[in-house]
Amino acid sequence: MCLLRLGAGLILSLVLAACRDGHEKVQFNLKAPPSKKDACLSKGPDEITDDKVGVWIPAQTLTVGSEEHSAEEGPRVVVSVAGFWIDSTEVTNADFAKFVDATGYLTVAERDGAGGGVFEGAWHLEETASWRQPFGHHREDARPDFPVVQIAYEDALAYARWLGRDLPTEIEWEAAARGGIQNAIYTWGNEARGADGKPQTNHWQGIFPIVDTGDDGFEGLAPVACFPANGYGLYDMAGNVWEWTQDPWSDRRQTVTVAAAATREDAARVIKGGSWLCADNFCHRYRPASRQPGDPSIGTIHIGFRTVLRPRNSS
Repeated sequence: MCLLRLGAGLILSLVLAACRDGHEKVQFNLKAPPSKKDACLSKGPDEITDDKVGVWIPAQTLTVGSEEHSAEEGPRVVVSVAGFWIDSTEVTNADFAKFVDATGYLTVAERDGAGGGVFEGAWHLEETASWRQPFGHHREDARPDFPVVQIAYEDALAYARWLGRDLPTEIEWEAAARGGIQNAIYTWGNEARGADGKPQTNHWQGIFPIVDTGDDGFEGLAPVACFPANGYGLYDMAGNVWEWTQDPWSDRRQTVTVAAAATREDAARVIKGGSWLCADNFCHRYRPASRQPGDPSIGTIHIGFRTVLRPRNSS
């Protein structure tokens, strides 16, 4: 499974949000040497309309889930969802920096050296990892146009609330990811690659965890919007990073557990979309139906988020 599974000794407790007085403005290393990661395969983020509201997803009835892949994705269910706006890209480091600069917010990873989950051939807890330096102090700084990672659930929610927005529900997220295409395996259709034979998202190519061949142009994270948008004009609804949703984790085959889980603030949350670590031989979860439980108390190198805005009369 692509989800980081931490041992009991690494599970971190939730703590209250904290701010720093006299915090320094976030600085990025804009003179970083050019690399393969700097060349997007499609439309770059600077070409995306700077729309603060986001992309409108119309009200609809759709079938969510899958009974052809992982057991927790079933059963397939017909649901209805009201219309809403959603960010066209994953929240970037530049976006998150504005929030931190305005509020002095300190993420869970930065509190008392908590750190976050890092994958470098194997998973480990890196105490110096944070959204500013996702792999820790010994690695490069976060790049402005990359999705922000090392974000615990409460960090994502704090950012969304600062904007007067929210995190999507699992159903909202899946409706947006499908891009208006009913019952397709991927956000773009039923074939793993596009008509031109190119990868349609950033995921692991090769045998996990031995080698990532980088056939999609990236070994690791990619800047947002490097791959074609889906039918709604949303980027990276598959791969790159898993994304937080507000729903507590439950096995849809055991619906009696949902009410109990929803009352617990520390309950695992559903994450959606797969990540750059999803290899076909390992998890193959860069699909709209895929779902995993995410530990809300810790950030990792492969989980990010995007936000939604619902009309005032929406329930």
